[in-house]
Amino acid sequence: MILAFTIGFLEITWVDFVDIGLVAVLLYQVYKLIRGSIAVNIFLGILALYLIYLIVRAAQMELLTNILGQFMGVGVLATIILFQQEIRKFLLVIGRSTEVNRDTFLKSFTNWRPHQEEDFNVQEIIEAAKTLKATRTGALIVFSRDSELKFYMETGDPVDSVVSRRLLLAIFNKNSPLHDGAVIIHKGKIKAARCVLPVSENDHLPPQFGLRHRSAIGMSESTDTLLMAISEETGRLILARNGVYLKGLKLKQVEQKILEYLHDEEPKDWAAVKTEPEPQHSESQEA
Repeated sequence: MILAFTIGFLEITWVDFVDIGLVAVLLYQVYKLIRGSIAVNIFLGILALYLIYLIVRAAQMELLTNILGQFMGVGVLATIILFQQEIRKFLLVIGRSTEVNRDTFLKSFTNWRPHQEEDFNVQEIIEAAKTLKATRTGALIVFSRDSELKFYMETGDPVDSVVSRRLLLAIFNKNSPLHDGAVIIHKGKIKAARCVLPVSENDHLPPQFGLRHRSAIGMSESTDTLLMAISEETGRLILARNGVYLKGLKLKQVEQKILEYLHDEEPKDWAAVKTEPEPQHSESQEA
């Protein structure tokens, strides 16, 4: 080992700096993952308890070391129980970043992706969104570029039909048995309808956001997808990607964002939005 310097009886090497840096990065990533949920308080409590354990052990306080050591002995099991939802989300993020399918495999050799606009006309989505907003019909649409999202498709009913304005309006019609849930669109086809999506646990979302909007943001946090949600109460439309949502967009801007996602272009204007609660007016909570 290459010795850097010594502090009293401690011998500090360059490997120690790397070790500390990696641990700091890991803790920061874990904090980002659970930020905004109640789990962050539990995480900070466990971290503080572990730091106290290290201090009392270094100070050779045997009684406190034995007591805290009992907690540390079951720490891994307790962490799995307390953070089961966060661990699942973390594994989904890792799986999303390491997912290898036929398209990404070919892309690594050819650096080429077929244009999604050849698969279906995005204008059909925009025309449907225009009607849904005007009639205040609730809708939730998932755009998936690489993955078929089979796990989420299995929670709904298979459709496997070409995207069209009339079909989307028929699915989200209030009298349709398929309107309650999400539609998944992959490679120009509506793969499934009435799908169940994960709900965001972010406590800083606007209070008027209902289950539909929270599901859109939750799905974008867990997968590499683009979500469009339309409120049944107000007709408000939002887009969500990577846990960030955009609202107040014109339909032309919505079309541009969808095309950017489908063509795998670098996302623009997706800066983090303000998460302070918005003032409530006379609107009722969105579905």
